[in-house]
Amino acid sequence: MVRFLIASLFLVFSTYGAMADVPQAERVYEDFRSPVGMAFDSTGHLYVTEWSAGVVTRVSPDGERSTFAEGLNGPSGLAIDGNDHVYVASYSGDVVHRFTPDGERSLFVDELATPAGLSFDRKGNLLIANRRTNEILAVTPEGGVSTVADGLSTPVGVGQLPDGGYIIANFNGGITILNGAGERTELNDVFARPGVGLVIAEDGGAYVVDYGGTVVRRVFADGRAEVAADGLRSPVALTMAPDGTLLTGTWGDGAIYRIALP
Repeated sequence: MVRFLIASLFLVFSTYGAMADVPQAERVYEDFRSPVGMAFDSTGHLYVTEWSAGVVTRVSPDGERSTFAEGLNGPSGLAIDGNDHVYVASYSGDVVHRFTPDGERSLFVDELATPAGLSFDRKGNLLIANRRTNEILAVTPEGGVSTVADGLSTPVGVGQLPDGGYIIANFNGGITILNGAGERTELNDVFARPGVGLVIAEDGGAYVVDYGGTVVRRVFADGRAEVAADGLRSPVALTMAPDGTLLTGTWGDGAIYRIALP
Protein backbone atom coordinates (compact mmCIF):
# COMPACT_ATOMS: atom_id res chain seq x y z
CA MET A 1 0.00 0.00 0.00
CA VAL A 2 2.79 2.42 0.90
CA ARG A 3 4.57 1.67 -2.35
CA PHE A 4 1.31 2.21 -4.24
CA LEU A 5 0.76 5.61 -2.60
CA ILE A 6 4.32 6.70 -3.30
CA ALA A 7 4.03 5.60 -6.91
CA SER A 8 0.69 7.41 -7.25
CA LEU A 9 2.08 10.63 -5.79
CA PHE A 10 5.09 10.42 -8.09
CA LEU A 11 2.76 10.05 -11.08
CA VAL A 12 0.67 13.04 -10.02
CA PHE A 13 3.68 15.29 -9.46
CA SER A 14 5.31 14.11 -12.69
CA THR A 15 2.14 14.82 -14.65
CA TYR A 16 1.73 18.23 -13.02
CA GLY A 17 5.33 19.12 -13.78
CA ALA A 18 4.98 18.04 -17.41
CA MET A 19 1.79 20.07 -17.82
CA ALA A 20 3.37 23.09 -16.15
CA ASP A 21 5.98 23.12 -18.92
CA VAL A 22 3.31 23.20 -21.66
CA PRO A 23 2.74 26.75 -23.01
CA GLN A 24 -0.72 28.10 -22.24
CA ALA A 25 -2.84 29.28 -25.15
CA GLU A 26 -4.21 32.83 -24.94
CA ARG A 27 -7.58 33.61 -26.51
CA VAL A 28 -7.20 36.56 -28.88
CA TYR A 29 -10.38 36.41 -31.04
CA GLU A 30 -13.82 34.88 -30.61
CA ASP A 31 -17.18 34.57 -32.39
CA PHE A 32 -15.83 32.81 -35.48
CA ARG A 33 -18.08 30.23 -37.12
CA SER A 34 -16.00 27.06 -37.34
CA PRO A 35 -12.57 28.45 -38.31
CA VAL A 36 -10.72 25.81 -40.36
CA GLY A 37 -7.98 27.52 -42.41
CA MET A 38 -5.77 30.50 -41.52
CA ALA A 39 -2.84 32.39 -43.03
CA PHE A 40 -1.20 35.83 -42.93
CA ASP A 41 -0.44 38.04 -45.91
CA SER A 42 2.69 40.19 -46.27
CA THR A 43 1.04 43.18 -44.56
CA GLY A 44 0.09 41.26 -41.41
CA HIS A 45 -3.59 40.71 -42.20
CA LEU A 46 -4.97 37.38 -40.98
CA TYR A 47 -7.33 35.46 -43.28
CA VAL A 48 -9.71 32.88 -41.76
CA THR A 49 -12.05 30.45 -43.51
CA GLU A 50 -15.32 30.09 -41.61
CA TRP A 51 -16.75 26.73 -42.62
CA SER A 52 -20.24 27.16 -41.18
CA ALA A 53 -20.70 30.64 -42.66
CA GLY A 54 -19.18 29.98 -46.10
CA VAL A 55 -16.95 33.05 -45.87
CA VAL A 56 -13.34 34.14 -45.59
CA THR A 57 -12.83 36.82 -42.95
CA ARG A 58 -9.90 39.23 -42.98
CA VAL A 59 -8.55 40.57 -39.69
CA SER A 60 -6.34 43.66 -39.78
CA PRO A 61 -3.26 43.94 -37.53
CA ASP A 62 -5.31 46.11 -35.15
CA GLY A 63 -8.11 43.53 -34.96
CA GLU A 64 -10.69 45.03 -37.32
CA ARG A 65 -12.67 42.39 -39.22
CA SER A 66 -14.12 42.46 -42.71
CA THR A 67 -15.57 39.88 -45.12
CA PHE A 68 -13.01 39.10 -47.82
CA ALA A 69 -15.04 36.45 -49.69
CA GLU A 70 -18.48 34.90 -49.27
CA GLY A 71 -20.78 32.34 -50.86
CA LEU A 72 -18.22 29.55 -50.53
CA ASN A 73 -19.11 25.88 -50.23
CA GLY A 74 -17.41 24.40 -47.19
CA PRO A 75 -14.27 26.58 -47.16
CA SER A 76 -11.50 24.61 -45.48
CA GLY A 77 -7.77 25.05 -46.13
CA LEU A 78 -6.29 28.45 -46.94
CA ALA A 79 -2.84 29.49 -48.18
CA ILE A 80 -1.33 32.77 -49.38
CA ASP A 81 1.49 33.05 -51.93
CA GLY A 82 4.33 35.55 -52.11
CA ASN A 83 2.19 37.98 -54.13
CA ASP A 84 -0.63 37.91 -51.56
CA HIS A 85 -2.95 35.84 -53.73
CA VAL A 86 -5.28 33.87 -51.48
CA TYR A 87 -6.08 30.22 -52.21
CA VAL A 88 -9.14 28.64 -50.59
CA ALA A 89 -10.16 24.99 -50.75
CA SER A 90 -13.87 24.32 -51.17
CA TYR A 91 -14.21 20.98 -49.40
CA SER A 92 -17.83 20.50 -50.43
CA GLY A 93 -17.37 21.92 -53.93
CA ASP A 94 -14.24 19.90 -54.87
CA VAL A 95 -12.35 22.97 -56.13
CA VAL A 96 -9.71 25.48 -55.05
CA HIS A 97 -10.45 29.16 -55.61
CA ARG A 98 -7.79 31.82 -56.18
CA PHE A 99 -8.36 35.41 -55.04
CA THR A 100 -6.40 38.52 -55.89
CA PRO A 101 -5.46 40.77 -52.95
CA ASP A 102 -8.53 42.85 -53.87
CA GLY A 103 -10.82 39.84 -53.61
CA GLU A 104 -11.36 39.02 -57.28
CA ARG A 105 -12.15 35.31 -57.54
CA SER A 106 -11.12 32.77 -60.16
CA LEU A 107 -11.12 28.98 -60.36
CA PHE A 108 -7.59 27.69 -59.78
CA VAL A 109 -8.14 23.91 -59.97
CA ASP A 110 -11.26 21.73 -60.14
CA GLU A 111 -12.26 18.07 -60.25
CA LEU A 112 -10.78 17.49 -56.81
CA ALA A 113 -12.13 15.15 -54.14
CA THR A 114 -12.92 16.92 -50.86
CA PRO A 115 -9.79 19.11 -50.74
CA ALA A 116 -8.86 20.03 -47.19
CA GLY A 117 -5.52 21.53 -46.08
CA LEU A 118 -3.41 23.72 -48.37
CA SER A 119 0.22 24.84 -48.24
CA PHE A 120 3.06 25.74 -50.59
CA ASP A 121 6.12 23.63 -51.31
CA ARG A 122 9.63 25.00 -51.70
CA LYS A 123 9.14 25.50 -55.45
CA GLY A 124 5.97 27.55 -55.07
CA ASN A 125 3.57 24.75 -56.01
CA LEU A 126 0.31 24.53 -54.10
CA LEU A 127 0.00 21.34 -52.05
CA ILE A 128 -3.52 19.98 -51.60
CA ALA A 129 -4.60 17.29 -49.17
CA ASN A 130 -7.14 15.54 -51.41
CA ARG A 131 -8.99 13.60 -48.75
CA ARG A 132 -11.29 11.33 -50.74
CA THR A 133 -8.58 9.94 -53.04
CA ASN A 134 -6.03 9.59 -50.19
CA GLU A 135 -3.48 11.69 -52.10
CA ILE A 136 -1.39 14.82 -51.81
CA LEU A 137 -1.47 16.83 -55.02
CA ALA A 138 0.95 19.52 -56.18
CA VAL A 139 -0.36 22.22 -58.51
CA THR A 140 2.04 24.50 -60.40
CA PRO A 141 1.28 28.24 -60.68
CA GLU A 142 0.14 27.49 -64.25
CA GLY A 143 -2.32 24.84 -63.06
CA GLY A 144 -0.45 21.61 -63.81
CA VAL A 145 -1.45 18.85 -61.36
CA SER A 146 0.70 15.94 -60.15
CA THR A 147 0.53 13.45 -57.28
CA VAL A 148 3.39 13.65 -54.76
CA ALA A 149 2.06 11.16 -52.17
CA ASP A 150 -0.63 8.49 -52.25
CA GLY A 151 -1.89 5.49 -50.32
CA LEU A 152 -2.74 7.71 -47.35
CA SER A 153 -5.63 7.50 -44.90
CA THR A 154 -7.98 10.48 -45.37
CA PRO A 155 -5.30 13.22 -45.54
CA VAL A 156 -6.44 16.66 -44.38
CA GLY A 157 -3.19 18.58 -43.74
CA VAL A 158 0.23 18.72 -45.42
CA GLY A 159 3.53 20.58 -45.29
CA GLN A 160 6.89 20.10 -47.01
CA LEU A 161 9.99 19.37 -44.95
CA PRO A 162 13.36 21.06 -45.59
CA ASP A 163 14.70 17.84 -47.17
CA GLY A 164 11.91 17.82 -49.75
CA GLY A 165 9.78 15.26 -47.93
CA TYR A 166 6.34 15.79 -46.43
CA ILE A 167 4.48 15.59 -43.13
CA ILE A 168 0.84 14.64 -43.65
CA ALA A 169 -2.03 14.70 -41.15
CA ASN A 170 -4.61 11.97 -41.70
CA PHE A 171 -8.09 12.47 -40.27
CA ASN A 172 -8.34 8.78 -39.40
CA GLY A 173 -5.78 9.35 -36.67
CA GLY A 174 -2.27 9.04 -38.00
CA ILE A 175 0.63 11.20 -39.11
CA THR A 176 2.61 10.15 -42.19
CA ILE A 177 6.21 11.33 -42.44
CA LEU A 178 7.68 10.89 -45.92
CA ASN A 179 11.32 12.00 -45.98
CA GLY A 180 13.26 13.28 -48.97
CA ALA A 181 14.68 9.81 -49.66
CA GLY A 182 11.19 8.37 -49.94
CA GLU A 183 11.29 6.56 -46.60
CA ARG A 184 7.95 6.50 -44.83
CA THR A 185 7.18 6.62 -41.11
CA GLU A 186 3.69 6.25 -39.67
CA LEU A 187 2.82 7.79 -36.29
CA ASN A 188 -0.50 6.18 -35.42
CA ASP A 189 -0.87 6.10 -31.64
CA VAL A 190 -0.51 9.73 -30.52
CA PHE A 191 -3.30 11.74 -32.18
CA ALA A 192 -7.00 11.12 -31.70
CA ARG A 193 -7.93 12.79 -35.01
CA PRO A 194 -5.54 15.25 -36.69
CA GLY A 195 -7.08 18.29 -38.35
CA VAL A 196 -6.34 20.64 -41.23
CA GLY A 197 -3.90 22.84 -39.30
CA LEU A 198 -0.25 21.93 -39.91
CA VAL A 199 2.75 24.29 -39.76
CA ILE A 200 6.30 23.25 -40.61
CA ALA A 201 8.75 24.14 -37.84
CA GLU A 202 11.84 26.16 -38.75
CA ASP A 203 14.20 23.45 -37.51
CA GLY A 204 12.27 20.54 -39.02
CA GLY A 205 9.18 18.62 -38.12
CA ALA A 206 5.80 20.29 -37.76
CA TYR A 207 3.12 21.54 -35.41
CA VAL A 208 -0.16 19.68 -35.91
CA VAL A 209 -3.61 20.18 -34.37
CA ASP A 210 -5.48 17.29 -32.78
CA TYR A 211 -9.07 18.01 -33.79
CA GLY A 212 -10.26 14.93 -31.93
CA GLY A 213 -8.65 16.14 -28.70
CA THR A 214 -7.55 19.29 -26.93
CA VAL A 215 -3.92 19.74 -27.97
CA VAL A 216 -1.51 21.03 -30.57
CA ARG A 217 1.51 18.75 -30.88
CA ARG A 218 5.03 19.21 -32.16
CA VAL A 219 5.93 16.27 -34.42
CA PHE A 220 9.60 15.66 -35.16
CA ALA A 221 10.91 14.22 -38.42
CA ASP A 222 12.06 11.08 -36.60
CA GLY A 223 8.51 10.32 -35.40
CA ARG A 224 8.69 11.74 -31.87
CA ALA A 225 5.87 13.96 -30.66
CA GLU A 226 5.34 16.32 -27.74
CA VAL A 227 2.53 18.62 -26.58
CA ALA A 228 2.92 22.27 -27.59
CA ALA A 229 -0.39 23.48 -26.12
CA ASP A 230 -3.34 21.90 -24.30
CA GLY A 231 -6.81 22.84 -23.05
CA LEU A 232 -8.25 23.67 -26.48
CA ARG A 233 -11.68 22.65 -27.76
CA SER A 234 -11.18 20.70 -30.99
CA PRO A 235 -8.37 22.79 -32.54
CA VAL A 236 -8.56 22.61 -36.33
CA ALA A 237 -6.83 25.66 -37.88
CA LEU A 238 -3.17 26.60 -37.39
CA THR A 239 -0.78 29.21 -38.74
CA MET A 240 2.47 30.94 -37.82
CA ALA A 241 2.05 34.63 -36.93
CA PRO A 242 4.56 37.29 -38.03
CA ASP A 243 5.89 37.51 -34.46
CA GLY A 244 6.81 33.81 -34.42
CA THR A 245 3.92 32.60 -32.27
CA LEU A 246 1.32 30.10 -33.40
CA LEU A 247 -2.37 30.88 -33.85
CA THR A 248 -4.89 28.06 -33.66
CA GLY A 249 -8.58 28.19 -34.44
CA THR A 250 -10.94 25.95 -32.47
CA TRP A 251 -14.08 24.31 -33.82
CA GLY A 252 -15.52 23.72 -30.36
CA ASP A 253 -15.83 27.35 -29.25
CA GLY A 254 -15.24 29.34 -32.45
CA ALA A 255 -12.21 31.12 -31.08
CA ILE A 256 -8.61 31.81 -32.09
CA TYR A 257 -5.81 31.35 -29.59
CA ARG A 258 -2.17 32.42 -29.51
CA ILE A 259 0.51 29.91 -28.50
CA ALA A 260 3.91 31.24 -27.45
CA LEU A 261 6.64 28.81 -28.45
CA PRO A 262 9.68 28.12 -26.25
